[in-house]
Amino acid sequence: MTDDLQIFAGTAHPRLAEDIARYVGVKLGDIEIGRFSNGETRISVQESVRGQDVFVIQPTSHPANDTLMELLIAIDALKRASARRVNAVIPYYGYARQDRKVRPREPITAKLVANLLTTAGADRVITVDLHAGQIQGFFDVPVDHLTAVPIIAEYIRSLGLEEAVVVSPDSGGVARARELSDRLGVGLAIIDKRRSGPNRVDEMTIIGHVAGRDVVIIDDIIDTAGTISLGAGLLRERGARRVFASCTHPVLSGPAVERLAGAPIEEIIVTDTIPLPKEAGRLRNLRVLSVAPLIGEAIVRIHRHLSVSKLFS
Repeated sequence: MTDDLQIFAGTAHPRLAEDIARYVGVKLGDIEIGRFSNGETRISVQESVRGQDVFVIQPTSHPANDTLMELLIAIDALKRASARRVNAVIPYYGYARQDRKVRPREPITAKLVANLLTTAGADRVITVDLHAGQIQGFFDVPVDHLTAVPIIAEYIRSLGLEEAVVVSPDSGGVARARELSDRLGVGLAIIDKRRSGPNRVDEMTIIGHVAGRDVVIIDDIIDTAGTISLGAGLLRERGARRVFASCTHPVLSGPAVERLAGAPIEEIIVTDTIPLPKEAGRLRNLRVLSVAPLIGEAIVRIHRHLSVSKLFS
């Protein structure tokens, strides 16, 4: 069933790509990725893809501009090599945090990236936990929006927490938190936060009951960890017994590791959609869950024209 399926990897996260290919049961395709002397990306596909169903695995994580450009050029190369279908597998969809205009004269980068991927020749996009679900509507090609919530829920269930409650770190993440709380069969609370700018939280309020309970905060991204660390402290002040933090994409930029190391968090649960920065090794309470089986199974199902939604039922 995989005779006409090929998987190629960019340089953003080769280990995840290898794990996915191993799950699917194929070897990674031979692709040469380098740089011209002026820094421009140079890509050459080293084997035939004519008539093949091709999947390119590349999270557009740090350095975002390089990984995005690399993905676009790889798609173009495969399309021009007569691949039957080119599927962009983007475990982490960068530039997603500007999905609408909040102030005048701002871009909508999530839409811009969608246009670039389509123009490059992507026939389908597979991604995990978009920052905003409506980004799917920015594409004129099919989008398979996977979620790591079931993976996180399975791990949290294994911890045997008692009187637990799931907390959304903001109003925008309520749907994600509700899905986790429904899977765990526990209550839901919300942190209402006010921002004065990107990566800046000025005020936080808790809506819901957390006193005497084990609390699980869930978000799509932990970037500078300001929200998570402040939220954990506030939850403990409000009487939470233990605080667990979870997210799909551990960006962990700037002061994130230092903040998390000093926060009253029992365990930090993340997935491997993007590679962890080296500094993350300082976090002894960090638990990394693999999304390779999730993405691998989605690839198999898409290739065989089977339902992807069955993965989450």
